[in-house]
Amino acid sequence: MDNDLKIFCTNTGEYVDVEGGETLQHVYERIKDKIGFAPISVLVNNRDKHITYPLYGPKQVEFLDRNSTPGRRTYTRSLCMILYKAINDIFPGMRLIVQHSIGKGYFCTFKHNHAAVEGATVKAIKSRMKEIVAEDTPFIRRERPTKELIELFRKQGLNDKVRLLANSTALYTVYYELGNIIDSFHGPLAPSTGHISTFDLVPYKDGMLLLGPDPDNPSVPAKAGKHEKIYKSFLEGKKYNAINNVSDVSELNVAVLNKQSTQIIDVAETLHSQMLSNIANEIALRFKRGGARMVLIAGPSASGKTTTTRRLATHLKTKFLCPKMISLDNYVVNRVDTPLDENGEWDFENIKAVDLDLFNRDMADLLAGKEVNMPTFNFETGCREYRGDTMRLEPDDIVLLEGLHCLNPELTKFIPEEQKFRIYISVLTTLNIDDHNWISTSDCRLLRRIMRDNKSRGFSAKDTIERWPSVRKGEEKWIFPFQENADAIFNSSIICELAVMKNYALPILEQVPPNMPEHSEAHRMLTFLKMFYSIDGHEVPRTSLLRDYLT
Repeated sequence: MDNDLKIFCTNTGEYVDVEGGETLQHVYERIKDKIGFAPISVLVNNRDKHITYPLYGPKQVEFLDRNSTPGRRTYTRSLCMILYKAINDIFPGMRLIVQHSIGKGYFCTFKHNHAAVEGATVKAIKSRMKEIVAEDTPFIRRERPTKELIELFRKQGLNDKVRLLANSTALYTVYYELGNIIDSFHGPLAPSTGHISTFDLVPYKDGMLLLGPDPDNPSVPAKAGKHEKIYKSFLEGKKYNAINNVSDVSELNVAVLNKQSTQIIDVAETLHSQMLSNIANEIALRFKRGGARMVLIAGPSASGKTTTTRRLATHLKTKFLCPKMISLDNYVVNRVDTPLDENGEWDFENIKAVDLDLFNRDMADLLAGKEVNMPTFNFETGCREYRGDTMRLEPDDIVLLEGLHCLNPELTKFIPEEQKFRIYISVLTTLNIDDHNWISTSDCRLLRRIMRDNKSRGFSAKDTIERWPSVRKGEEKWIFPFQENADAIFNSSIICELAVMKNYALPILEQVPPNMPEHSEAHRMLTFLKMFYSIDGHEVPRTSLLRDYLT
């Protein structure tokens, strides 16, 4: 090619000559033998783009497969549009809503339809989805003035998107076309439906579960699994959203404009208090019957475990119990004895990073009424220390143990079952962006952790984002498999928390420079947060767990 325009392809480590206006799809066709896979999307200067992105200047480009983190998101978004088209094709007028994640899938229902989705209906939709995949129809990326797109969505009956865009300040908005339908998503879609070949759709409760590839074996669809308690918690959250008349971002924005944010916060905080009171009642009842001397509290990163544990302790005191708090962190092995992962790095999330023998011995002695010399882990030296702290349980004392592995049966296998009460804490987000776009619970926790790390540890957003995949890997292995073991689930999400955290988070995320790989995630979070109208952090009560994350 007779020009000076080049891009750098990180997949090959080489510069590639391109024509002005040439798309990355065309570039891929020329160098696909060097790439070795069919890309589902692409990073351009560390920002996620559709593969039809046109080139008019030098760029850094990385083609992504469906097993990369951005690639998995692209796959899921594309799968949702295929589901929407299948429903539109065979059940015109039925309104799809993708409500939230459950296990490795996404719970879907028909909006305003109070009857359970029948198995025959799910089977018909799945069959049509397979046909759409076989047709290999392109997902066509379009962009037009926002006012015009609002009218197109209105004609298609997507009133949730009409509401969301009505208050948008964007002059133009991106959307996608698939055959005779259009939709919008917060990120690129695949080049065509043929890329989305691995999926399943199964009946689940009164709706259906949309399942993409199994993360551990992407050649087959994920399994539905049993998540009875998590599902129930999501369902309760949706009911409280309905009471507030806030089910998606556009309705939250309207509430903020109407100065109803204080009321929404008050309801959320009262709900948290009521949930903790109910849990405390159940613990006290078991305690008085001779059990539940040890409350085991676990949850993924940034779920609010520490603050929730403190608040639970207050509620237990109103039941005439005296909580004694213990952190499992004080029972980790000395750093030199920490197990290594497959990359030869310290695996702090591994249950073998806990001195199980010492822990069980101390807990057994406590429950037997003996005085125990309690350890403290010194994170600066990486060693366990004894500083003269002792503990003995009096008749009305109850242990509150908080830690990563507290729901894992291996941790407390030598402690009698009747002595244990297990609590799982997580951020089970029930707010949707719109009917076809949900808010990831993981994204909420990542945002919380970015703010907490910046506030209390001096870490940058880049540092936290870089560490996040390892954190998530540990959660998938050591926390999520045991969440259904819980006697109670505490949903620490607050419906308006993203609107509250927005103004605090934006300047932190903006500090991640474009030349860093973490910029992709930071930019995605920035774009996502800008959909929310801000709520002043001063409206949040002093006792709220959100205070842990606000500067």
